[in-house]
Amino acid sequence: MQRLAFKMKLNPGQKEAYIKRHNELWPELHALLKENGVSEYSIFLDEETHTLFAFQKVTGAGGSQDLASNEIVKKWWDFMADIMETNPDNSPVSVPLEELFYMP
Repeated sequence: MQRLAFKMKLNPGQKEAYIKRHNELWPELHALLKENGVSEYSIFLDEETHTLFAFQKVTGAGGSQDLASNEIVKKWWDFMADIMETNPDNSPVSVPLEELFYMP
């Protein structure tokens, strides 16, 4: 089991839209994540900086960040692009974080 963490950026004033969209996560995206070994996925917000901190527990080689070629993921990115900092392909600007401490 791997633990992966990364950060993204939410556009100011978009907290409620972000929460609503994730509360209504598409069943096909949820299933895709589970099928690809993502067993837990949490996202936290630092409201001062609009930084989103994401954490995943993953079995296998990679997490959600490795599903970039999947059409469901691309559709989700397009859906989220108006409320987040994105790359030209609408993928969220995402910075992997190095784990420095873990206490099981």
